[in-house]
Amino acid sequence: MINANLKSTYAADERVLNNRYKQMFVYGMALLLAVFGAFANDYLILIACKMGLLLIAVVGINVLTGYTGLVSLGHAAFVAIGAYSVTIFQNVTAGFIPDPVMIFFAVPFAVFLAAFIGVIVGLPSLRVKGLYLAVATLAANFIVIFLIEQDLFAPWTGGMVGLTTNAPNIFGWILDSKREMFGLIALVGFVTLLMAQNLIRTRIGRAFIAIRDRDYSAEILGISLLKYKLMSFSISAAFCGLSGALFAYFYARILPEQFELDLSLELVAALIVGGMGRTMGPVFGVIIIVMVPEVIKITFGALTGDAAGMAQLRAPLQEIAFGALLVFFLLKEPLGINQIVDRMLRAANRWPFARG
Repeated sequence: MINANLKSTYAADERVLNNRYKQMFVYGMALLLAVFGAFANDYLILIACKMGLLLIAVVGINVLTGYTGLVSLGHAAFVAIGAYSVTIFQNVTAGFIPDPVMIFFAVPFAVFLAAFIGVIVGLPSLRVKGLYLAVATLAANFIVIFLIEQDLFAPWTGGMVGLTTNAPNIFGWILDSKREMFGLIALVGFVTLLMAQNLIRTRIGRAFIAIRDRDYSAEILGISLLKYKLMSFSISAAFCGLSGALFAYFYARILPEQFELDLSLELVAALIVGGMGRTMGPVFGVIIIVMVPEVIKITFGALTGDAAGMAQLRAPLQEIAFGALLVFFLLKEPLGINQIVDRMLRAANRWPFARG
């Protein structure tokens, strides 16, 4: 079929932004984020930061579930590991590492620790998959939260009381406001998306996809299931650890209850709604998952005028809305919002030579 966006070289076809619509979208979003960060009010900045933190973690679970086909219901554990490890690292090394460069040591430590534990959690994937693997990762989530809450580790983790994290200091520039943190989170989120997009274009990414599509056939072709499944868990956990580190910096105080099963389910819901196995899927999913509770709060608060009563209804209404979204997309649009957007872009790309 004739296409309006023709390419004459292999280099043009292999570009990440290989058509004008993708280029316009990326440049437009960069401009929009810059304007948003400069002029948005504090409430909108808070919502955007929540989206950014969740996005980085969802990109991580997309590597595992979307690219490799391994199901996890326990990735909130890796977010917790990132948040607690960056805080503990700062507390332990406060007298040895200067504050202006602390973030450049603390965050990599959190990421590598999360990646290492991800390898350990991923060991069951060598024997089980599907629902059984999901239960195994769910157990890991419970174990991590249980250990954090124990009195034995309370001198480091703070137990049920939690920990307080200092504002990030980048060469003397202290990011002590939500607006400044928005800039950091937006930058890290963009780099994370770029890394995920490039990952699937590498030999490692192609091995992940081969395992997802037909793992035994991939093994026959020489792809080591042991190596690449554990690598997928490690990379996925590293992204979640990065999200957790920024989570600790953003909220300044971390508690075990922030990383329980609810967070893991939000990550999975965002991935399903947005679209598994696609780079932009986590973006669309995160926007929906973060905005649904806010829309419920604003709408019902305006209709009833009862803020206290609305607070009691918010949790069940949010769960009902998330459940309805999951059922709808699983039944009607299994590839998520990303597939809907792709259809629209393909139609626009063919115009005016073809329609539909």
